[in-house]
Formats: sequence, structure tokens, C-alpha cells
Amino acid sequence: MEHKPIYPEIRPENVAMPPGASLASWLNSRIARYETRSLDWDALKFQADYDEKYRRAQMRYIGTGGTGVASDDNVVPAEHFTFSTMVLPAGCEGPLHLHTDAEEVFFVLRGNKLRFIIEHRGERFETVLKERDLFSVPPGVYRGLVNEGIEEALMCVIIGNSKPVTPTYPPEHPLSKIKRPKGAGAG
Repeated sequence: MEHKPIYPEIRPENVAMPPGASLASWLNSRIARYETRSLDWDALKFQADYDEKYRRAQMRYIGTGGTGVASDDNVVPAEHFTFSTMVLPAGCEGPLHLHTDAEEVFFVLRGNKLRFIIEHRGERFETVLKERDLFSVPPGVYRGLVNEGIEEALMCVIIGNSKPVTPTYPPEHPLSKIKRPKGAGAG
């Protein structure tokens, strides 16, 4: 299978720096340091308000991810994908949801019993990931996860779209009936 790049080749003479920016100021605007980040337990709070088992936090680095957070001035602007970390307390879960416009990649930094559930056209797939495992979930399939471990899990989450469409839940899922607060999301 021949690989065809999605993006055009960018040669040094074609790099588009912001007008008037020096190389240093441009590259410094593309750095997101841990000490300037904070966990956002409110990004998906409407889910945890419905049921505490949906409690989790997002720490954004590139773009705002798929949570539906409208903007964040403290992130590197997303050009082709988003990158964040997610904290999932022991016993908590991310409900089944659907990204129609992007692959979603999970890389487990900490945690040893993360059950991922995929549902598609009446079939169900489950797998358990542990520290340093990765799962790339294609667009168009419902995905969810449960931290079955005894400690908080930490994952990198990459979504292959600079501004993903806010995900949806299966029609029969109770969260599909809840009106999202403005600026809140589903993923």
C-alpha cells in the first residue's frame, strides 16, 4: 500500500511564520510547559454531575481536544491534531462516545487496568491496556473506557483533527438526553 501524505511537503522556503515574528518568538509560542498547565475537572463536569463515575480531568497542551471546550488561551494552537492528558480516577469511566471526524489515540502513562470498549454495528470489542500501551481508535466507532485499577490512571490523548466535532453518545445512553452546558463537551 503506497503512503500518500495528507499535507503538502513544506520546504524551508515555504514555512509560514506569523508576520513580524522572530524564529525564537514563534517557536516559544509553540511550547506548552507542564508548570503552566492545570487539570480541568470542569471540562466534562456535566457528566460527573449526572453520575460521579464519569469524573475525569483534562490537561490541554495542543488545541482543546474533543471535550467541547470552546477555547483555551494557554494552549499551543492546533494545526493538524490535538494533544492532552487525561486523568481517570480508579473506578471511573469515560462513557461510550463517537468521533465521526477523527482518529483518537490513547497512550497510557500510568495505570495497569484500563478497559477499552468499542461498539460498532452490533459487535463489541474489549481490551485491557496497561502502562505504556497504546490504542488507536478509528473514527466512526463508539469508544469508552473504564479504569478497573486501584490507582488513578494518566493517559496522553491525541485526536487527529485540529478542531474535532463534539462527540455524541449512543442514542440509548442516558448522557445522550442531557443538555450540555455551553462550552462543555462529550469526549
